[in-house]
Amino acid sequence: MPWRQAVAFIFLVIPAVSAAEKMYTWIDDQGVAHFTDIKPSEREHKRVELRNPSLIPMRENITRGKRVSKINQQVSRSLEGSNAGQRTMSDQQEARERERKDARCEDYREKLERIQKQLRAGYSNDQGNRLRRQRREVSQKLSRKCILG
Repeated sequence: MPWRQAVAFIFLVIPAVSAAEKMYTWIDDQGVAHFTDIKPSEREHKRVELRNPSLIPMRENITRGKRVSKINQQVSRSLEGSNAGQRTMSDQQEARERERKDARCEDYREKLERIQKQLRAGYSNDQGNRLRRQRREVSQKLSRKCILG
């Protein structure tokens, strides 16, 4: 079976390589570049020199990739083990920060509700302008710090 594959490879690849050794290029009247393996007889043309394809040993690349992945996993595991105490500390800090943020957001909501009640209760012109400005400022802080951020 392997010898059949070798024969098929020889019959398919060698003619293609030998035919591809001679390439020509020429530009037509509209400025379009053409490439062919047949020498154009009536047109001005240039012969294109083809370089041999570079071969990369894939087995070596795959082996190195696996080795690098294994090293990355080992480093990650060792970092997880050494940072376990620090991670719980940062989890606690994150929880405290979350509580502070929630309290601040609840504060903004309460202030906004108080301002809304005052606006509904009635007001003078100057007092209404001040309340609307306060509502706008508190509403922006609530949006920026609690809803968007």
